[in-house]
Amino acid sequence: MPNAMHIARSGLEALDARLRTISNNLANSQTVGFKRDRAAFETLMYATTRPGGAPAGADNRFGMGLSTGAGVRVAGTERVQAQGGLTVTSNALDLAIEGEGFFEVELPDGRSAYTRAGALTRDSEGQLVTPQGYRLIPGLQIPENATEITIGGDGTVSAILTGDNVPTEIGRLGLAAFINPAGLEPVGENLYLESAASGAPQQGTAGENGLGRIRQGALEASNVSAVQELVDMIETQRAYEINSKVINAADEMMRYVNQNI
Repeated sequence: MPNAMHIARSGLEALDARLRTISNNLANSQTVGFKRDRAAFETLMYATTRPGGAPAGADNRFGMGLSTGAGVRVAGTERVQAQGGLTVTSNALDLAIEGEGFFEVELPDGRSAYTRAGALTRDSEGQLVTPQGYRLIPGLQIPENATEITIGGDGTVSAILTGDNVPTEIGRLGLAAFINPAGLEPVGENLYLESAASGAPQQGTAGENGLGRIRQGALEASNVSAVQELVDMIETQRAYEINSKVINAADEMMRYVNQNI
């Protein structure tokens, strides 16, 4: 079994990972559609010297066992899927999802990625794209002469074309959902990839089968609470200091033994 110094060291490593998670959350507190992460800890293997209920002599048995833990490690980072607040922008191509679901986009290598960041624009061909230039799936091309673009809660896109007074439906935006959205693999640029943990995407119409509705002229803000993150940061800092003191105490005890025994 590792000594107290090695156990405390595992605590320092785990707390450092938690602090990096908190730092990333704070850095993305203004990132559209960002979902905060939190580090989940788990205990390391225990060494059991005596199991609970072991014979204690005659007909007696120990009421508790004798086990010593080996420390802690980060089991993973859990993504909190709580809805972020909606910021009204009045931009016709700014879209927010109220509820479950992701916009699906096509990466340059042909793979699909998923995002909650709906700050869309048009490319040179009129296709709806993300700020990075990734096109939505299914593709939707807005005619050059389209004005007063309207996007309904179910994703129906309509526009008034030059010379017309009646809106013309030009397409529909779909959403994708996952059994375990927290299992999606983050790859940066506000994008996630399907993983074995997330399950396969389930495409559907906004507002149906549990999918959220689309809100035009708004963006979903990050769900990071700066106040909560600062509280977590202080808590992590204090725990780090305590583990550091454990290392100092263990070092002093070992020095005492070496010098006096």
